[in-house]
Amino acid sequence: HSKYKAQKYKSESHELLWIFIDQILGGKFRFLSVKRSFELLRLIDLDFSVSFCLLDLPPVNEYDMYIRNFGKTNTKQAYVQWNEDNLERDVQTEEIETQEKWTQHPGETALVFGGGYTDMSVLTPKIDSQRLANFLRSACQVIEVLLEEDRVATQPRRNLRSRASSLSISDRCFQLNTNLPFLNGRKVSCLHISQAQRQALLSVHGLPDTSGHPVLDSKYIICVWNVWQPSSPQKLLFCESQVTCCCFSPSKATLVFAGTVDGSVLVWDLREHARMHHCLKVNDTDWTFRSPTFSTDGVFTSVNHTCPVLTVESVSTSVCKEQNCGLSYLSSSEGTWTMLQKSINFRRHILQHFVVNFTCFSLSSLLPLHFPSFSPKDTMMVPQTLNIKFLPSNPNHFVVGTDVAVVSHGTRHELKVPPRWFKPQQGGSRSTRVNTIDFSPFGKPIFLVGCSDGSIRLHQITSEFPLMQWNNSTSGQAIVALQWALTRPAVFFVLDAMSVVYIWDLLENDLSPVAKQPIWSDKVITMAVLGEPEKPNGLLGIVLAKESGIIDIKYVKKKWALPQQEESEKLNLLLQQAL
Repeated sequence: HSKYKAQKYKSESHELLWIFIDQILGGKFRFLSVKRSFELLRLIDLDFSVSFCLLDLPPVNEYDMYIRNFGKTNTKQAYVQWNEDNLERDVQTEEIETQEKWTQHPGETALVFGGGYTDMSVLTPKIDSQRLANFLRSACQVIEVLLEEDRVATQPRRNLRSRASSLSISDRCFQLNTNLPFLNGRKVSCLHISQAQRQALLSVHGLPDTSGHPVLDSKYIICVWNVWQPSSPQKLLFCESQVTCCCFSPSKATLVFAGTVDGSVLVWDLREHARMHHCLKVNDTDWTFRSPTFSTDGVFTSVNHTCPVLTVESVSTSVCKEQNCGLSYLSSSEGTWTMLQKSINFRRHILQHFVVNFTCFSLSSLLPLHFPSFSPKDTMMVPQTLNIKFLPSNPNHFVVGTDVAVVSHGTRHELKVPPRWFKPQQGGSRSTRVNTIDFSPFGKPIFLVGCSDGSIRLHQITSEFPLMQWNNSTSGQAIVALQWALTRPAVFFVLDAMSVVYIWDLLENDLSPVAKQPIWSDKVITMAVLGEPEKPNGLLGIVLAKESGIIDIKYVKKKWALPQQEESEKLNLLLQQAL
């Protein structure tokens, strides 16, 4: 038992001893660590202080406080001094172009100046002057129309505004302002509307009844109108010879051709500057009157003629572009009939290639064309040609009206094509003048013929006799003007010598006109049809030149102006049945 106690005590003593030893060593280590840290703190100084400004409020005076609260009241930003794409104001941040130059005085050598050279053409922006001119021209026309409408609206007394029409065939109308000092007392003898620019209109005015202006009293005047601006003509053309016919160039309304009673053809280039022509003051207003740019009078005098020009037609060919165009005219040469093998051949001088290039004109020689012959039993007199029309789809073909009721068929290359003649249903010839001819503007090979006995014929280019013929539609009055509608292929207009306007609609009635409108208060001398077939609104009107010199524009009612569904197919079926 004692032995056991001794061992236990020995073991306990041993355990206590080790605990004591561990505490001494740990304390020693801690002392060394603390001592080392104090030594290092003397060597290392860490700056870890950071300051923050939470609020900085400088003092504000009364003026700054007022400007801050009320300084921008009732103000707006007008412009800025930067932003280079802002073209409204001059900016101060654009790059300044500079060049370095040097000079020496007195000069020691032959070279006393110099410097860097910069090609300014690189810096100059490239501008398409042609496109810019076209844009400015179109913009000017739009502005002129707007100013015209505003001027008419502010002057209700002027009789130029569109108003309700008194005629049963139209719903509204307006007048061109022919009440100008130099147009008073002048009768209108001819009207022509451009095929390329539907708003361009030509009117030919004769000599005045009374003396007004010494320079203009002996001149014939041609007015170039824009129907959208009826207050005054766009251009004024004048010449000394009496004008019998006129037309525009086919591609653009930039050239005006006119035939005269003395056999010459006159040309005006409307693009010429006004400084090149006469400026006359009439009633304190300056007007520019353009003299002809070119005339055939005296050109090729050995083959020239002095017979009146009956008609002038512009010819559209494959080579006729903006820089040149073709023109043909028909004259009434006397004594050109020749007897050959029991047949009578008549010749007419037709100007074939009237080439126009800006203001440089070249004229080919007159080319006589041989027309088909009559048999002596068919006629008791020498026929005379009166007018000429070219087939729109093929300008090589043309038809010529005569004073014996027949229409001749020919080609510009003198080829024989059937049929040679387009005759009335009665056959043969008689003393009846073919006053007017008009081809369909819708590409159909058909044309209308109006005669002095009041008969109207509808011909097909491949048939000698007419598809339809109406003999008593005007009660025997002569046909003065006849023209197809530009918006409907089955409608055409007729004017007779008694100043009565007829409207024909072949789909509604192919035996007689569907409308008849007499105008007896002021006799109508001639008529032209205007319209815009390219637009869907169906705008269609007739221009009436009256004996008093007034030019009226009547817009026909919508039932005759608006195109109908499948109208072209119905007309083809009607023509096939007639054939």
